[in-house]
Amino acid sequence: MLQFERSVLNNGLRVLVHKDTSTPMVAVNVLYDVGARDEEAGRTGFAHLFEHLMFGGSVNIPEYDEPLQMAGGENNAYTTNDLTNYYIQLPLQNIETAFWLESDRMLSLAFSEKSLDVQRKVVCEEFKEHYLNKPYGDAWHLLRKLSYKKHPYRWPTIGEDLQQIETAQLEDVRNFFFKHYTPANAILCVAGNVTTEQVMALAEKWFGNIPAGKRYVRAVPTEPRQEEARMQEVSADVPLDALYKAWHMAGRGSDTYYAADLITEIMGSGMSSRLYTRLVKEEQLFSSISCYHVGSIDPGLLVIEGKVVAGRTIEEANAAVEREVALLVQDGVTDMELEKSKNKIESLMTFEEMGLLNRAENLAFYELLGDAALINKVWDDYNAVTTGLLQRTAAHIFRPGNSNTLFYRKNTDTQIS
Repeated sequence: MLQFERSVLNNGLRVLVHKDTSTPMVAVNVLYDVGARDEEAGRTGFAHLFEHLMFGGSVNIPEYDEPLQMAGGENNAYTTNDLTNYYIQLPLQNIETAFWLESDRMLSLAFSEKSLDVQRKVVCEEFKEHYLNKPYGDAWHLLRKLSYKKHPYRWPTIGEDLQQIETAQLEDVRNFFFKHYTPANAILCVAGNVTTEQVMALAEKWFGNIPAGKRYVRAVPTEPRQEEARMQEVSADVPLDALYKAWHMAGRGSDTYYAADLITEIMGSGMSSRLYTRLVKEEQLFSSISCYHVGSIDPGLLVIEGKVVAGRTIEEANAAVEREVALLVQDGVTDMELEKSKNKIESLMTFEEMGLLNRAENLAFYELLGDAALINKVWDDYNAVTTGLLQRTAAHIFRPGNSNTLFYRKNTDTQIS
């Protein structure tokens, strides 16, 4: 049971405190309720661009990393389609440095054409390196666009198109900041050998005078139920044909979310999984294969992807995957398979909770979902999944009209040395 205390400042900033007397370090995590799903079509990539801009200096602190390094700390951030998260870990005696740094960039970034130009170039290079020039780099752009027609999950966190990042203007950036990066739209979680009184005093001192801002009310379009299977074929200079298949599944908060997660464990997580055992080891159709889901808050995707062995066709590979999916729907899983997958989940959760920063991040995330106390019910939700619920969930996810298939073919004239 993870213990914590919760308070809310007058400006709406939610503050969580998790006490751990065993460590000389402290983790300070600030989660903003903004991700790529909050962007406008045609103006995407802003949430990720901000992840970079937030390290470019703020009103009173021109260099973010220097004072943190002097305090013996380290930091980073990440952006998803659902949220943006910043975190610092440093020695307890220097905790106030973290509050000073995080509060100043919440108060206001040092907006300038120079800073925007620098970070815009960094993000554009990242886009080119990972999504345009890397083999299979655009696969997720294609798969998202194939799978989603209304919901903003149809574009990835990096942005829908490079040009949209290249043409981002300073006024657009400023408006995005003051709409989303406010105390009313943020959660601060502090974990370490601290008291609630100590943390609240620091929170009040450094964050209390920041204007609350208007609480952002999300209104994203609901993705309609998919009734017909979709398929797309592309070719590129890649070493092997690749198969990507995606099915819509429930979002966080649904009991079938946990059943779907267990399905991915059984079907394609590790070398003892069904897909790896049958399609890699036995039939030698794939050189690698995996099954996973994107873990999104709104209804997301369950994905099977694999590289097809040279000399085998992508059509053969696709037929074999569909056969394995049909077997799962028809016969379900054994008690032993379910127990094994639950044991793996439990061990992963136990290992994750050993990290101070992981606890701070996870508490903030579950607070975002509605209540940090939900973190103490997650294992119960997994443990409640029965073979019957898992089979019903599989039948719902893997219905024929719910599939999205991408054949990513190797150019026939491609020579890979």
